[in-house]
Amino acid sequence: MRTYLIRGVLALAVVLAVAGPAAAQSVIRGKVVDGQGKPVEGATVTIEATESNRRAEVKTNRNGEFMQIGLPSGRYNVTAAKDNLKQAQPATITQGNPTELSFQLTPTSGITPEQAKAQQEMQALAQGAIEAMRAGRDDEAIQKFNEIVVKIPTCSDCYYNLGVAYSKKQQFAEAEAAFLKATELAPNSGDAYTGLANVYNAQKKFDQAQQASAKAAELSAAGGAGGSAEALYNQGVILWNAGKFADAKIQFEAAVKTDPKMAMAFYQLGMANLNLGLIAESRKAFEGYLQAEPNGAKAAEVQTFLKQLPQ
Repeated sequence: MRTYLIRGVLALAVVLAVAGPAAAQSVIRGKVVDGQGKPVEGATVTIEATESNRRAEVKTNRNGEFMQIGLPSGRYNVTAAKDNLKQAQPATITQGNPTELSFQLTPTSGITPEQAKAQQEMQALAQGAIEAMRAGRDDEAIQKFNEIVVKIPTCSDCYYNLGVAYSKKQQFAEAEAAFLKATELAPNSGDAYTGLANVYNAQKKFDQAQQASAKAAELSAAGGAGGSAEALYNQGVILWNAGKFADAKIQFEAAVKTDPKMAMAFYQLGMANLNLGLIAESRKAFEGYLQAEPNGAKAAEVQTFLKQLPQ
């Protein structure tokens, strides 16, 4: 139903490391300065998406400024680096809303050797947790993320990742607790609410799932995206599973309007229309699936439907 995000933690700061795909295009720009606030020319700015290999790299000009256009909407990890100095931070890129970031590259001489060592150890632990997550070693990831939250109890992304890992193991009570903690620490982030919705949906707690999904959609809309296609799709799936096909249809229609390349939303819209006896609308939705993903997992099934449905 949904591809979870995996979020990374670098040093003592929370840094988003993985994002789901999106079709919208936008721009990211910003400035890199040194410890005295002077522009850093020639710094390398690396922009990395997650759950994909999408990566862009630009250099700052003599004013310390950088810009990258043509990036799909979504979540990224952005790193500015020059010589032995580096700073990373998360970024959410949204169509029509330029994302602006500021970096300050400073030497580590301002911290004690003990602080530097602790920072390096935390970074290694966080990197290991992310690598375990990506490799599907969920028990290892859970252990490492739990170690991090003992030291950094405000790490909302750590709790989010714990929710993801517990969900994959179908340990729903632990997943629910982790996602709830993530919403407490980051109340304006919709991802944890989507995680909660999936946990409730898996347990057939459809009313709770719908409430959590609606909250995720509300936060997505408040962020300027007008409601993400994924949040709308998730709401539709929850309503579908609850047998509310007419309500599900509305959500799937909104999802394909938001993201015309979201093949599974077209597929579910076609199925909802079939259940409602709307044959012509069902055909149109299934044709939309093939346009979005002609060789997709449901392509053969959709082609069979189109052959069987009356014109």
